[in-house]
Amino acid sequence: MSLFKKKAPKYNPPPAPMPAEDIDNHQSNGLDNNNGSQKSQLVFHCQQAQGSPLGLISGFSNVKELYQKIAECYDFPPEDILFCTLNTHKVDMRKLLGGQIGLEDFIFAHRKGRPKEIEIVKTEDALGLTITDNGAGYAFIKRIKEGSIVSRIPHIEVGDHIEKLDGENMIGKRHYEVAKLLKEIPKGTTFTIRLVEPLKSGFGSIGPKTSGARAGRKSNYGSGKETLRFKANGPATIENEHDERSQAGIDKINGLLESFMGINDTELATQMWDIAEGKTNSMQLAEAIDNSDLQEFGFTDEFIIELWGVITDARSGRLN
Repeated sequence: MSLFKKKAPKYNPPPAPMPAEDIDNHQSNGLDNNNGSQKSQLVFHCQQAQGSPLGLISGFSNVKELYQKIAECYDFPPEDILFCTLNTHKVDMRKLLGGQIGLEDFIFAHRKGRPKEIEIVKTEDALGLTITDNGAGYAFIKRIKEGSIVSRIPHIEVGDHIEKLDGENMIGKRHYEVAKLLKEIPKGTTFTIRLVEPLKSGFGSIGPKTSGARAGRKSNYGSGKETLRFKANGPATIENEHDERSQAGIDKINGLLESFMGINDTELATQMWDIAEGKTNSMQLAEAIDNSDLQEFGFTDEFIIELWGVITDARSGRLN
């Protein structure tokens, strides 16, 4: 018996970025914390990863609004931003900005650089790519498996945005959609991938200084143990970081997503962990996922069973 009640996918592509004037009309002067009360507006430091003056960013409640604010600060189009990293200007996927930002984090924006088209012969079933996305319509390469087809192509690098596959536009597609299209390319097929690499750093000395920009932070910005978490259906909220067991579970769930689907998504893994709260068996978890917006992923029964095993291991402390 299947754990899932099968439903037709209901995925809708992400909407186009909201114009700056509309964003300004929808923003409040503060952000809700997890008690629902108002907190003074947060201010984050940012720089362009390739080098720029320091910028101050505030008044955003999701990733698209964050990109808009950074673009306004430096006077370039928001669609120029491929992704952001936290506390490093390097293309370090371990520091990728996802669904939350620590209140003491320093934001680096990585902009579009050189485009490149590469012809690939799919000689194996798997290309060896892990795909993620920036939450604003751009899927990009988060990891390349050692010894894979792609690892032998020197022009393909971590951080490259996947713009087109055989001329088909990938902008606006989620990472799992792009991963699925790559997986469905038949073995033996030759296809063309168009990538856009992040703009290369003009100098290597940029970065947050312990005695500089961060020393100027006001004490009420937090201890670093609180985060600003973006919500899919509501305002951003200030929450405490997950404890050690919860974080271990989220990290392990992310590993499952990579092995089953070829994607990496800490926000999705966190959502799964949160959905599992209060559930006592895999049937309850499957039903909760099936009745949420996660049902569009079409997770298999095998994945749900593995997922439940990770959750129970994390709860008992066996992952620490």
